[in-house]
Amino acid sequence: MIKRAKQYGTHYQVIEHKLYRQRDCMFPARCSGVEHFVKPLLATLPDMDLIVNCRDWPQVHRHWTKEKTPVLSFSKTAEYLDIMYPAWAFWEGGPAIALYPTGLGRWDRHRNSITEAAAKVPWEKKESRAFFRGSRTSDERDALVLLSRAKPSLVDAQYTKNQAWKSPQDTLNEEPAREVTLEEHCRYRFLFNFRGVAASFRFKHLFLCHSLVFHVGDEWQEFFYSALKPWVHYVPVPVRSSPDELEALIRFFQEHDDLARSIAERGYEQIWNNLRMKDVECYWRKLLKRYGKLIRYSVERDPNLIQV
Repeated sequence: MIKRAKQYGTHYQVIEHKLYRQRDCMFPARCSGVEHFVKPLLATLPDMDLIVNCRDWPQVHRHWTKEKTPVLSFSKTAEYLDIMYPAWAFWEGGPAIALYPTGLGRWDRHRNSITEAAAKVPWEKKESRAFFRGSRTSDERDALVLLSRAKPSLVDAQYTKNQAWKSPQDTLNEEPAREVTLEEHCRYRFLFNFRGVAASFRFKHLFLCHSLVFHVGDEWQEFFYSALKPWVHYVPVPVRSSPDELEALIRFFQEHDDLARSIAERGYEQIWNNLRMKDVECYWRKLLKRYGKLIRYSVERDPNLIQV
């Protein structure tokens, strides 16, 4: 089974409390981000094979995959059977843009820097506008960008370049906007989150601004999403909302400031208190220990793997 599963991700082995990996990791920084969390656990882990998918999308579809193999992925929808693990980007290997040329990572540092930035712009000083910056990975984002162009006093939503950008056609027929740091997001009361290719890496960061998070769509999940409740910690937004529907939603929360602020604060508290680095480490520990208990065969050392 493991031999057939190798096509879906990077093959790791834990043998006698040492970690081995196939030599040709597709995304070295992502593998490094995974290994950061696995290595400290080795002394407590039994021998095991692991197939860790470091691609952006899950692999084991309920209906399309003939053999249901154990593959670990960072994000999935209900259509997939992959086992979710905390994304590599909690440490390193997140999306690389001009502002983060080595890739988004170090959740421990972002927790502090964004929270410090938020303290400088309390709720009363935040702009009462919706905000979004990101590349056009999906046309699901177009409605908010078009609303911003029509009513910039209500929304500041613009497309930035990504690695595939060739012309303004790739940014909905306007020149790309400059990238904005995560800390700069804290200037605004309302922050929009959209999925990317899969779940969006920015989602968890937005809550740290003490701003109200509008989360578009609920199909894509990460391991911690189930602890976040719509209308309690964030505002759920249907995927194909029109500009008029988005405008009505934003204006509602402009007019109901106390409600907006209370949801924003609950969202912040949930992430700040329950998505610490030690919580991520705890999830990894429980995940691998439970996985290890399911191994029913003798794991044999693959000589083609290298120790990491």
